Formats: sequence, structure tokens, C-alpha cells
Amino acid sequence: MRKYVPKDDVQKKPYYTDRYWVAPQVAKFDVESDEVFAADLATIKEKCEVIEAYIQVDQMVVIIKPTDNFTVAQILKDECAYNQLSEVGAMDWIAKQNQYEVFYQFLSMSKRKRVRIKCFLDVDQAVESLNPLYRSADWAEREMWDMSGVKVNNHPYMKRILMPDDWVGHPLLKTYPLQGDEAAAWYEVDRIFGKEARDVIGPENREPARVDRYDTERFGRLGHEIERGAEFKEDQAKTPLAYQEEGGVLIIKKFHEDDTVEITDRKR
Repeated sequence: MRKYVPKDDVQKKPYYTDRYWVAPQVAKFDVESDEVFAADLATIKEKCEVIEAYIQVDQMVVIIKPTDNFTVAQILKDECAYNQLSEVGAMDWIAKQNQYEVFYQFLSMSKRKRVRIKCFLDVDQAVESLNPLYRSADWAEREMWDMSGVKVNNHPYMKRILMPDDWVGHPLLKTYPLQGDEAAAWYEVDRIFGKEARDVIGPENREPARVDRYDTERFGRLGHEIERGAEFKEDQAKTPLAYQEEGGVLIIKKFHEDDTVEITDRKR
């Protein structure tokens, strides 16, 4: 993981000016106002310390110590009938308090209740994997590591899941540039052609709202593919775009380029 560099003026640089806007908190209610949640909270408190608990948007939120995440999850599953782990994620509060906020979203189908377990994790700490309890934690925990850099102990296959294995950094950190860093700008060029081709090809255009089919080495020239190094001519015959094999796929409508619409208004 790269060394964290504070960027207090980061909001002045990107054109998405509301990127770090924090929505106002909705109302919080006492857990005792709901009999089911009150009983579940009492069960958790018998074995683990609860830092804070409240009801918000019809679900109970419980803040615990990061070292208790596995124990609390086991209590919810075995004693409180929360049989589904529907979400795992993390938020970057490193600049503010040098911590991640890690959350787990649980659902009880029999009770029709939702519980969110939260803990605040120091950047050099790790949480225990919930994979032995909930198989849905497998990919979610890998994504949490891949995108945010949160370490997870005793995961059966802890490696990146969205980014390439040799990617540098974690894209959901607030210090990660919107257009990617130097490694991101040269990644495809280095992998395909080698670093010696950087001066010839140039860095990638990582503008998310634009795909240029006439870029330097024809990476995205859909319908106008030519051999590498060959000269492009404006009157070159167009290659038909087709994304299904001959005969098509049962029930699936075959794609035809003539049916597509090119959007020219980038703000649409």
C-alpha cells in the first residue's frame, strides 16, 4: 500500500466538486423502541462490548470494537436468526481520524429485520474474515481489500477481485486520483508493448466519459480495426460489429450496429 499523503485541497482539483459532500444524518431512535431489536442488542451485549447502538431508517446500527466482528456475526447468525450477510464495505476516514469505517449488513428473513454492524479500524489493523460464517463474505471482503485496502485475516483466497493483481494502490481511497496515477496511465501500454514504447504511444486517455476509436494504437477502434503499424485511411472499409456467433443465442436478440445510437452530448 502506498504511503498516505494528506490532500486537504483535493476538492478544488477534480471537476466533480461534490465528491466528498457528506449528507446530513437522518433521525436516530432508541433501540428500546423496538422489542425485536432490543432483544437482539441484549444478546450481543452478553458477550461483547457495544460502543453505541441506535435505530436509523428502520434498521438497528451497532458500533463495536473491530476485534469483535467475528463474534458478533456469529451471535447474530446462531442466536438471533440473521441468516444473510447482504453487504460488506469500508469507508475512508484516514485524513480525518486515520481510520476506516467497516460495516456489515445483516438480514433476518424470519424476523424481516436488518442490522448494520460497524467498527472503526486503524489503518494498520485487520479484521477477521466472516467467510466461515457467511459465504457471501468471500468476494465482498476481497473487494474491500482491493478497492479500499482493508486487511482481512484468515480469508481463504485474499487477492484482488476487480483490479489486476499487479495494480498499484486502492481506487476507493480519497487520495486516489480520479484519473488514476502514473501506474494507471501506463498500465496497458507497459503490459502490451513494454515500457520502451512509452515515448511512441503516450499515456492512456483515462477520461471516463469518452472513448476514442482513433487513439494512438487503435485500442478502441471498433469497426475500424487494422493491423498494428498499418496506415489508417479514411476510406477504409468498415468492419461490421457483431457480438454473437452465427446462429445467435436462443431467446437473445442479436446485436446490430445499425440499431445503436451514438450519444454526442457528454453531459446527458
